[in-house]
Amino acid sequence: MGKITKYLPSAIMTSSVAAPLAYMAYMYQKDDRQKQHAILRNFPLLGRVRYISEHVGPELRQYLFAEDNEGEPFSRLEFQNVVKAGKYNERLLGFGSDRDFKEEGYFIRNSVFPKLATEMRIDNTHKTNTYKYIVDNEGLFSRKEHREEAQTDPYLLRDEDAIVLGEGRCRQPFHVKGQVGMSGMSYGALGERAITALSRGLAIAGGTWMNTGEGGISDHHLAGNADLMMQIGPGLFGVRTPGGEFSWDAFREKAEMEQVKAFEIKLAQGAKTRGGHLEGNKVTEEIARIRLIEPGKTVNSPNRFVEYDSFPKLFDFIEELREVGGKPVGMKIVVGDIESLEEMAQIMKESGKGPDFITIDGGEGGTGATYQELADSVGLPIMTALPIVDEVLRAYDIRDRVKLIASGKLITPDKAAIALAMGADLINIARGFMISVGCIMAEVCHTNTCPVGVATTDDKLQEGLIVDEKLYRVTNYVTSMRAGLFNVAAAAGIDSPTKLERKHIVYKDGQGRLSSVESMMEKLQK
Repeated sequence: MGKITKYLPSAIMTSSVAAPLAYMAYMYQKDDRQKQHAILRNFPLLGRVRYISEHVGPELRQYLFAEDNEGEPFSRLEFQNVVKAGKYNERLLGFGSDRDFKEEGYFIRNSVFPKLATEMRIDNTHKTNTYKYIVDNEGLFSRKEHREEAQTDPYLLRDEDAIVLGEGRCRQPFHVKGQVGMSGMSYGALGERAITALSRGLAIAGGTWMNTGEGGISDHHLAGNADLMMQIGPGLFGVRTPGGEFSWDAFREKAEMEQVKAFEIKLAQGAKTRGGHLEGNKVTEEIARIRLIEPGKTVNSPNRFVEYDSFPKLFDFIEELREVGGKPVGMKIVVGDIESLEEMAQIMKESGKGPDFITIDGGEGGTGATYQELADSVGLPIMTALPIVDEVLRAYDIRDRVKLIASGKLITPDKAAIALAMGADLINIARGFMISVGCIMAEVCHTNTCPVGVATTDDKLQEGLIVDEKLYRVTNYVTSMRAGLFNVAAAAGIDSPTKLERKHIVYKDGQGRLSSVESMMEKLQK
């Protein structure tokens, strides 16, 4: 035993050197003989270093080399703003903005005489019971913090200022007292723990909604008793027969659910104008049962409804849905074909038919899996698309009967406020809510390997997402967004964010020249 102990350190040292050398020799021989990669065949060791560096490059750029304002789809600062709002219910910063003011962009016009807090039309009657983190001490290598129970203001609109979907057009209109809600994210694309945390967190915040995405309503959507907006996509998931046709019986069943407040017909989505896609390794038995599809099989829904290839046909379908369900029915679009928008508005005016709301998804949307060419270049971004739709509806004198919901990277209060000023009534957010439940922007949403258990149905990976902890970050995030909207409104000299208009924003180009939204629209029309 003594001899073994004597030579053990030397044996360990030898093996720790020999094993890597043996592995390197094996890989050298393997790479030198393979025919697939030229660089590995000519330079086996250096080529291997290159591929390793290429593989970890995104992580190195995100955490070490990219500046705070760099990075897509969101910069480090944008990501941190969402995390701070959700975890600490905090939006304060010190020593000024990190925004590059030399760059072009939108700015909010402040008033010489802003509104006082006591002058704002806020409903903070009932406090929100939540939890938030408090930092005790932050050092270079450690952070000491604790979570504590807190009562916060919900920052709701007053009853008389509520946004109403389907007012005067259906038996059960949807009254919304907060202008920020969750965009469509299906169960299956997100795991049950993420959906449950979102449902419960939104329910605590109140005055908001949860769009189910086209994957149908699951028990996890119902877990928190949040108001639901059920999305119906071309795949008809959740409202179809086993053969794939629309089922009125299934639709009536969903319409009778108290939590379901509205329906949304998805014509297109910013991230995937080609239609929906769900990898087979995400299609569990449960998801298959909800969607009425085969478990374990990849699903590609068509890029449009097979039956509805014109506005008259689509509007007849919407009218029947509203009549049968008794609840508001809207549609989700990506703007590109302006001539079709003109046609849509004209038919709506002449027939009196059409949606109760239109969700405008910017081409920069991104929670869904899609192809590069579609994600990068098909569909206009939200800040261009939104005023176009608003302008067209006003030109045909039908804007008052249709509410507009804007979506597209509007994850902070200032961006949401600019969208409201451009014509939106409500704001949809997807990735901001994903970040609030733990997303780290690993960009592997389509692979079922999300390392933080958000965009995956893998049970092992989901163990890292603790619902009872994350749900309060959802609550804090949405209430913080609403508080920020009231802050912006007060600075602009108005007592409610519902009163934000185009006159409250201005666009500054790279040379410092200012343009109003109206002047920009005139240039676009020319």
